[in-house]
Amino acid sequence: MKIKAAVLNEQGKDLDLEEVILDEPKSNEVLIKTIASGICHSDIEFQDGGFPIKLPVILGHEGAGIVEKVGSNVTDFKKGDHVAVGFASDGTCRFCRAGLPGSCVNFNKLNTSGGPMRDGTYRLHKQNGQDIGNFFGQSSFGDHIVADVNNLVKVPTDLDLRLVGPLGCGYMTGAGTVINSLKPEINSNLAVLGTGSVGLAAIMGAAVSNCKHVIAIDKNDQRLEMAKEFGATDTINNTKVDMINEINRIVGSEGLNYVVDTTGEPDVMKAGLTALTIKGQFAVVAMGTKTIKELSPMIDLLSFSKDIKGVIEGDSIPQEFIPELIDLYRAGKFPIDKLVKFYKPEDINQGIKDSISGKTIKPIIVFDEQYHV
Repeated sequence: MKIKAAVLNEQGKDLDLEEVILDEPKSNEVLIKTIASGICHSDIEFQDGGFPIKLPVILGHEGAGIVEKVGSNVTDFKKGDHVAVGFASDGTCRFCRAGLPGSCVNFNKLNTSGGPMRDGTYRLHKQNGQDIGNFFGQSSFGDHIVADVNNLVKVPTDLDLRLVGPLGCGYMTGAGTVINSLKPEINSNLAVLGTGSVGLAAIMGAAVSNCKHVIAIDKNDQRLEMAKEFGATDTINNTKVDMINEINRIVGSEGLNYVVDTTGEPDVMKAGLTALTIKGQFAVVAMGTKTIKELSPMIDLLSFSKDIKGVIEGDSIPQEFIPELIDLYRAGKFPIDKLVKFYKPEDINQGIKDSISGKTIKPIIVFDEQYHV
């Protein structure tokens, strides 16, 4: 079938809205009409060339939509189901079987290579027959998606699907890092570096975990003010004050137990690591080229027995954690609707620019303008 999709033909350039060919779903796959897709920092990193990826590719990995067709072996989903579309995993490796699909041994191959689907074949093609790579097993920057059942989470039909997509990555990563991975004790002290959508989700996760001090750290005063609405007890603009001294002033002799970094900025990460107390834990959820080249924290880790851990997708099982986040949203404890701005598909490049500038926290591309709850 012919669909409209935003194609990345050259890294460092805008996405091109094109008519492309999408194949029928195979036996373990589902065809989904895309209602909306979030724009995530990872999409931007791959578009800009921060990480290599095979081209052409259709990015997008925070999709949400309505099932239109299911493959012959699919039994858990049917036409008309509303779904969030998350990351891809093989479902069979030892980490997947242990409930850590984000640590799947084939994660990079299935999600970030720009290659084929799990069976080694492509679903997306140019009009001239050239294969188009998939992203996170979904490529949600198109008006339809073909995804494996492992990617899917069924959601209630009365939930606004325009808000659902980021639950599959950004929000799940932020909140899951706190709730599933760090698991902070009640009355512990936690700082979040960066207050974009992932950082604010982490702050919300810390708030529902009953941390004593939840410290939001950023260079943007407007976002820091917003962080207070989402559960931050304290805020620090690290461009105006000494971040370490200010953290120590806030937490006192109790020390800072946990840090979640969403920035990938080496200087900020080093300061956060230094501010941790003995046996403190530092969770890294963002990675950029500067991080890889510049960050060497080994001395601090060894000297004070601190723990640094990489967390992918919030150490979440999407089929279990996304319904928990929906329950928190319905209870008013996870107000994701306050983070978004909606864009038309033809304005996707503007949405990306607004995300980079900080004008919009979570841009959402709405592919079906006739959709209503």
